Amino acid sequence: MALKVAFQMDPIGPINIDADSTFRIAEEAQAGGHDLYYYTPDKLAYDQGRVTARGWPLRVQRVKGDHFQLGEATDIDLRDMDVVWLRQDPPFDMGYITTTHILDMIHPDTLVVNDPFWVRNYPEKLLVLNFPDLTPPTMIARDLDTLRTFRATHGDVILKPLYGNGGAGVFKLTHTDGNLASLHELFAGINREPLIMQKFLPAVAKGDKRVILVDGEPVGAINRVPAQGETRSNMHVGGRPEKVALTDRDREICARIGPLLREKGQIFVGIDVIGDWLTEINVTSPTGIQELERFDGVNIAEKIWQAIENRRNTTPSSE
Repeated sequence: MALKVAFQMDPIGPINIDADSTFRIAEEAQAGGHDLYYYTPDKLAYDQGRVTARGWPLRVQRVKGDHFQLGEATDIDLRDMDVVWLRQDPPFDMGYITTTHILDMIHPDTLVVNDPFWVRNYPEKLLVLNFPDLTPPTMIARDLDTLRTFRATHGDVILKPLYGNGGAGVFKLTHTDGNLASLHELFAGINREPLIMQKFLPAVAKGDKRVILVDGEPVGAINRVPAQGETRSNMHVGGRPEKVALTDRDREICARIGPLLREKGQIFVGIDVIGDWLTEINVTSPTGIQELERFDGVNIAEKIWQAIENRRNTTPSSE
């Protein structure tokens, strides 16, 4: 059965078609005969009871520099869609949060992936707090003295913005580093949000594993190795993807968190594991599909669409 599928995402023009997970999901949907539409978050609107977007019919093709074609711009009533993908990247700011409130109004009659209510309530660096025995020592705080005490207790730490992404604003601070106050001042001047501080895990030198879960089940992993002289392993900042197998500890972590993800409608999730420790649960706009498919020869995008079909067949309408 052909579905009408809308993608709420950042501008499609600049994406890297060899790495972008949204492109791969759209490519697989198109191959399955589904009708695609595309709009950017700023085109989403609530209009007198209707949830609309100014968007375009979309076709994708794996041709660099010519990877998409748009039809004529039109106002789309998102209740007429079968599936809406919430796929814009963080930062997880009030603009992002507002889109989840608006999309709440059409879900589950129109299936929104991932469920926007729980995307809003379970941002990646906060959901892990539900599993303290699986994570390294972690603190969420804004007060400088509180952060100093945590570092004095745990030694070398990682300091990063609570709602950032892609490795932006991530700093390693040794136990003697004199920059904590300056960084705190810098972040305080940008916003009023707390910071997250975690005990530094030396195992990151061997890689930061991204494990992909589809409807709560692990389907594979890639290892992201930091560039020489770099602490961050994110591929946005030069991390090198490597083939890696799931370990018993990875499966233990997934068995613990998978039922909650499934219950809350988080169909496509990427978790980060360093050594034996869970550091993030990414639900907003996870990546890693294409790298995993190339390494393992498994069609992850197809598995995601199968999960969506199963979800649509079993989720009761709100009407």
